Amino acid sequence: MIERVNDEGLLFEMVCCDTLYGRSYWLRRKLSAAGLVYSADVPANTKVYLEEPVTGAPANKKGRRATKPRVLSKEQPIEVRQIATRSETKWTRIEVRETERGYLNDEFSARRVWTTQRGDEPASEWLVMRRDAEGKIHYALSNERADAPLERLAWGKCQRVFIECANRDAKSEIGWDELRAQKFPAWEHELAPVCLATWFMAQTKLDWRERSPRDPERGSEFGVDELPELSMANVRELLRAAMPLPQLSVEGATVLVVEHLVNRARSRKSRL
Repeated sequence: MIERVNDEGLLFEMVCCDTLYGRSYWLRRKLSAAGLVYSADVPANTKVYLEEPVTGAPANKKGRRATKPRVLSKEQPIEVRQIATRSETKWTRIEVRETERGYLNDEFSARRVWTTQRGDEPASEWLVMRRDAEGKIHYALSNERADAPLERLAWGKCQRVFIECANRDAKSEIGWDELRAQKFPAWEHELAPVCLATWFMAQTKLDWRERSPRDPERGSEFGVDELPELSMANVRELLRAAMPLPQLSVEGATVLVVEHLVNRARSRKSRL
């Protein structure tokens, strides 16, 4: 699927995936071979090498000659959670981006590691570690260039949340969670109108931003530096007013949306 959309000219900067896909050595190698940058979450028990291992077919003194490659180095791989607790692991607090609830401002650390599977040629990757406000550490492997700054690695580690937000909105606001099917074609048929509805809502939010720019003075009035964007729930309320059988008037829907935006601005101020 990634190769297909890439060949069709869809522009994207990075492939982000959760631990289900991130722990797939095969997928990460295929992405690298295609020239695509990835940030793949991995479980805490993922094993990596701190030094580049030597691989090859071992020379047997007796019997048949070994043909399958394997790791010949004496160094054993260690779990990534062991690296996080080592004394040489230095943590740096990085402000990744603004959010409606304040700022994404966690501690990050990264180092070069090597991974291999069944004695294949070792691959050098970045191990990116993020320690959140609760002290929980999250791990990711990335094939970013060797001289990539920590800020870039931290940015890539925190991009997958937008995928989860899109899935959440599709289920809570568009009705994707109401699907009851056991066959893949039925799932695709349901997903198609969900994607179209999501696209329509995104276009509506963009049109709203261009036609009704946010007043910078309103930010100081609420005590925040960034006013909230129109949400999918807001768009849904406006659609309910515009449908042939509206439950709200246009004026009522507008008042409700403005009330939601004001409450979210006040919530951001409280959070800060």
